[in-house]
Formats: sequence, structure tokens, C-alpha cells
Amino acid sequence: MYSKDRLLIVDADGTTIDAFTAIERTFAAHNMKIGDLERFQKRRHIFKYLGGLKEFPTNLSQQIGKQKRSKLIATLTEVYREEASLYPQTGEWIEQLLQTRKLRVGFVTRNITNEPLQTLKALLKRHGVDASGLDFLVHVDLKQDKSSAFRKLREQYKVNPAHAYACGDEKKDYLAALSTGMHPFMVSYGFEDFERLTDRIGVPGELISRSPDELHQRVNHTLSL
Repeated sequence: MYSKDRLLIVDADGTTIDAFTAIERTFAAHNMKIGDLERFQKRRHIFKYLGGLKEFPTNLSQQIGKQKRSKLIATLTEVYREEASLYPQTGEWIEQLLQTRKLRVGFVTRNITNEPLQTLKALLKRHGVDASGLDFLVHVDLKQDKSSAFRKLREQYKVNPAHAYACGDEKKDYLAALSTGMHPFMVSYGFEDFERLTDRIGVPGELISRSPDELHQRVNHTLSL
């Protein structure tokens, strides 16, 4: 038997958090360059963080070895907790969602900082969002997909799949939503651009928001806010 609740799963990096700028600042602190957002979005897998031809040699040398990687993650953690930003109006939007009756809302994230849930709480707090008001805050290891976490949350709150939604910016977000019967709200301003999402991954263009404001409007319209 289903409850009367609806479910909205929100992604962090690249969907609600300006992760690219945080990565860019972290790289700069270690004398590295990530390149511009357009080129960043087009790179795949590990090459996303090794830059283009100009940046590759320096970036590679700075990322080889456990100690260097640990220092890089430590800096990224500090940047996220003290400097990184939510996209414009996103803090207010999340607060609006938290005040919506019969809506279960929270984050499922694959963030790679140290103690990522504490990192996310610190970032949200700086933007006036009290993480204690979220219904859930879940971290998924990079080696896993989000499908099991999505399904577990939907079953936990007994939400009809037709009333379950997930926001994301990458292929894995899209596939996790589809595999668990949820409606995907995809964005093209994060880790994947519009062309890759549509041409390579097969996301219908009608599901993709090109700006944070468009995402907020799509979700709000769906929830009749």
C-alpha cells in the first residue's frame, strides 16, 4: 500500500552545487588548471580531472601517489566547506521544498570530499539551509551506482513510483532514476553538457534543464508549488 507522500531525490555536485568552480579553486591551490567548463564537460572518466593537452603533464604529476591525492582531497574538502556555492537561488528553493507538505526530500550524493555528509551539511548551512530538516542525506561510494539507494528510499517511504522524482546531471543519475521507476529531472550545466546527454546517453531533450532556474521551475510546476 502506498503512502500519500511524494519523493524528490536531489543530487549535489553539478546539480545544486557549483562543483566545477570548487574543483577549479582546488586545482589552482595545487598549481594545476582544469580548463574551462565546456571542455571539462566533454572529458570522460578520469580524464575529466587531468585537463587538456596543456594541463595534462602538470595535473598528472600532482595526482599520482596516495599522499598527493590525500592533500588534493583535503583541499577540496576545505573549499567545499568554506567557499563552494550552491547555484543561484538554490538555497531558497531547497527551503521551499522543505516546507512542502507530504513531500519527502533529501540528497543522494557521490561527493568525494572527506566525510562528505559533514561537508554537505557545512555547505548548506552557509547558504541558510538546515540539513536537519531534510528527510534523508545519503552518500553512495563512487564504485556503486545510485539505484539501490533510490529504491531503498522509495520503499522506505512507501512512495508510488509515479510520485517519485530524481534530479541529476550525469548518465548514472538518469539510469538510476529509470531503473527505479522515477521521473528524472536532468540538467546540462553540471558534469555533462546538453549534446552528450541527448546524443550519447539518450536523454530526451524535454527532460533537460539548461539552468538552475529552469530546474527549479520544472520541479515546482510538477509539484504544483
